[in-house]
Amino acid sequence: QVQLVESGGGLVQAGGSLRLSCATSLTVFRIATMGWYRQAPGKQRELVATITSGGSTNYADSVKDRFTISRDNAKNTVYLIMNSLEPEDTAVYYCNAKKYGVENWGQGTQVTVSS
Repeated sequence: QVQLVESGGGLVQAGGSLRLSCATSLTVFRIATMGWYRQAPGKQRELVATITSGGSTNYADSVKDRFTISRDNAKNTVYLIMNSLEPEDTAVYYCNAKKYGVENWGQGTQVTVSS
């Protein structure tokens, strides 16, 4: 079974930064599309950012210019660098992998941004 394990969440003050990591057990990780999603209390899960096997990225408008998604194929890991964090970014962040049309999800990591 594919395993995705997020780490790097925590409590940070507004304006601060965090780096989330998602370590995977995916075979042929390099061909997978990876993504970060988040779900805030009382809200639906939403896309934050994705990165394809070719390195193309896509960001939600709310995080564009503040967050950066990247991947290290040698480590089978995807990252999310979060800068200029705002209280509205508070959510559980989930890692997603898609390969051969099949999706896998991590358990999530909590990010809390205080004012």
